[in-house]
Amino acid sequence: MLDRLGDKVRLFHIIDAINEIEIYTENVSLDDFVKNSMMFNATLRQLEIIGEASNRLSEQLLQNNTDIPWARIIGLRNLVVHEYFGIDDITIWNVIKINLPNLKEKILQIISKLE
Repeated sequence: MLDRLGDKVRLFHIIDAINEIEIYTENVSLDDFVKNSMMFNATLRQLEIIGEASNRLSEQLLQNNTDIPWARIIGLRNLVVHEYFGIDDITIWNVIKINLPNLKEKILQIISKLE
């Protein structure tokens, strides 16, 4: 699917969203994260952005970077948007603390190859 913004812009959207989540959750415990609905919901919004931007990347970019779990990223976005009352706090926390740092590194590598 062709996207009017292009892959590079979408990849920067992903980086910007990850950066926002890092700011929100810096020096925060799981307990504090879960208790702070504003922080939790702002994080969910950024995860939506990551999933939406991923969903709009070109097939070529997705196929050239199969080490990134694109379907899971997009699936999380769909879960956040459509099943918001069934979201598991610990799953979101693990995504933030375990998956996002690795994703950020991989996305930055892709961007550097595009430049």
